[in-house]
Amino acid sequence: MTSFKSEFKPVKPESIQQNAFEMIGKDWMLVTAEADGKCNSMTASWGGLGVLWNKNVAYVFIRPQRHTKNFVDQAETFTLTFYDEGHRKALNYMGSVSGKDEDKIKGSGLTLKHIDGTPYFDEARVVMRCRKLFAQDLKPESFIDTALIEKVYPEKDFHTMYVAEITDVLVRA
Repeated sequence: MTSFKSEFKPVKPESIQQNAFEMIGKDWMLVTAEADGKCNSMTASWGGLGVLWNKNVAYVFIRPQRHTKNFVDQAETFTLTFYDEGHRKALNYMGSVSGKDEDKIKGSGLTLKHIDGTPYFDEARVVMRCRKLFAQDLKPESFIDTALIEKVYPEKDFHTMYVAEITDVLVRA
């Protein structure tokens, strides 16, 4: 693990006590990456945490039209950050405004920092630095429950699934 000097303390991924279903599906998270000296972030509520290929991993899903996808595609690493309810307004903002149209990081009021060159936000309660291992576009022929295609993908804008090793975890001290 990397050593950090801040209000965060590094922990092992398996020591996280919060419920992943609540962290991701209810509380939401920001997916943040940097490419060519620029940073972008998006709110996400689909994904998971687990063990794959003998590694602690996170997996996230990003639609092709999301501006953040270009950053995640170009970067080797990205962060997932989780917040207290008091930051819901910023999370809503980050999920409803495109970084193509404005500097949404500035507009969010969040403070950008870096872990070994990977961007995160200082207001988070949990930060996960992730190194990409795998990416694959979801394809209609892979769906067993084909009703999901019309329900979730009426525009045929299938997500890309990213699997990433969790290399560092910081929790608010």
